[in-house]
Amino acid sequence: MTVHFIGAGPGAADLMTLRGRDLIARCKVCLYAGSIVPPEVLAWCPAGARIVDTAPLSLDDIEAEFVAAQALGHDVARLHSGDLSIYSALAEQIRRLEKHGIAYTLTPGVPAFAAASAVLGREFTVPGLAQSLVITRVSGRASAMPAGETLAAFGATGATLAIHLAIHALEQVVEELAPLYGSDCPVAVVVEASRPGERVIRGTLGDIVAQVAAAPVERTALILVGRALAPEDFRESALYDAAYQRRFRGRE
Repeated sequence: MTVHFIGAGPGAADLMTLRGRDLIARCKVCLYAGSIVPPEVLAWCPAGARIVDTAPLSLDDIEAEFVAAQALGHDVARLHSGDLSIYSALAEQIRRLEKHGIAYTLTPGVPAFAAASAVLGREFTVPGLAQSLVITRVSGRASAMPAGETLAAFGATGATLAIHLAIHALEQVVEELAPLYGSDCPVAVVVEASRPGERVIRGTLGDIVAQVAAAPVERTALILVGRALAPEDFRESALYDAAYQRRFRGRE
């Protein structure tokens, strides 16, 4: 018996990986985060599968589902939104599985920041403007941020910032970042990327609070900040320069 953790992607069912789809089709139990995982993926569950929405469950309840499936010898598909590598509450579930000696696998999914990049039609790393993407959040009810991981510390680098779970703290985000990036720095709030309700609010650190207030956002939004969001005068990468010699390009 194995628990298969699967990144279900940012929202659109067809952004699920083939591996994730095939695992779902093999598992007699499916636990999914119903508040954010697209219900269309449940159509891949085999007939008669036990399908459980974990949105109202506690960690103890989820652990009990794992243990019950183990007793029956049934594999479990455990679906999380986006990718498993960040903000998935994965570590605490793995700790419970290891306590019971239950095997598990991880299948990655398309992360929200990648979906946002596609929606915006922008690369988050642009030569001379930004060569790093920082994925972060602000303190919330679920967990506080470690002391050294602040927006000011990350913003001091000038990197593109992808700020999760922070739409409720947009004014705080602006207050901390405007002195570092400038009030004219581009900002985009991407709401429900790849979902039917997808929308984008574009602005700057100087006006994004007013723009969001005019079109309120309640949940599932990603805040992007950085000069790479609206590149104008930047040098091209040397990678495709005709004079750039590399292994896969013949020399004349």
